[in-house]
Amino acid sequence: MGVTPLIEAEGLAIGHRGRAIATGIELRVGSGDVLAILGPNGAGKTTLFRTLMGLIPAQAGNVRLSGRDVAALSRIEIARAVALVPQSLHVPFAFTALDVVLMARTARLPAFARPSAADRDLARAALDRMGLGPLAGRPVTELSGGQRQMVLIARAIVQDTPLLVLDEPAASLDWGNRHRLMERLERLAAGGLGLILSTHEPAHAARLATRVMTLDAAGRTWTGPALVALQPERLARLYDLPLNGDTTS
Repeated sequence: MGVTPLIEAEGLAIGHRGRAIATGIELRVGSGDVLAILGPNGAGKTTLFRTLMGLIPAQAGNVRLSGRDVAALSRIEIARAVALVPQSLHVPFAFTALDVVLMARTARLPAFARPSAADRDLARAALDRMGLGPLAGRPVTELSGGQRQMVLIARAIVQDTPLLVLDEPAASLDWGNRHRLMERLERLAAGGLGLILSTHEPAHAARLATRVMTLDAAGRTWTGPALVALQPERLARLYDLPLNGDTTS
């Protein structure tokens, strides 16, 4: 028998209030795999992520996390299987970077238990892994956008899941921080984590992805190798661009 994938979707339809916005979605991600999802704004990428994580129900088909139907799992069970890295970090109080990362350990603790010294060590190690060790005690409200994005990834790492889902992780980052982010994501995949990320940057998909899924404005999906998915003609159709436009930058 083959290895059970970290996440698998078959015949998946996504949408809201009984209305599907995309149908026939098929995906499979295993250890060390990187699936990049490209598509125009409003096509349903965030809805897809919320469906994959069991936050909203599928309109049809199913999602399995490590072979188990996501609809049958508790929130804690899902939080131990997959971690979400949102586009941005909104913190109402001046929590330190260490505190924000440490919050993710609740998925691994018994009810009402407080994080231990070992949990704090894991949080510090995750920040070190993202190059933020010296900033562990700084309020996240004082960090740059790029630093806050690294805090989000550190928080996902310390959740200790085999799979990360990243919703446009490079959005609003400058060129230098995008480069650093790509380096760190490459290391995570090389270390065996499965990654699913949405992006508007074909170059990022080309650098990271083992497979690319496109999701167009009509709700149609296609999945294949990056070299095929990122052909200029295919990208032009996906983003409704003239065929002679520059689709690679």
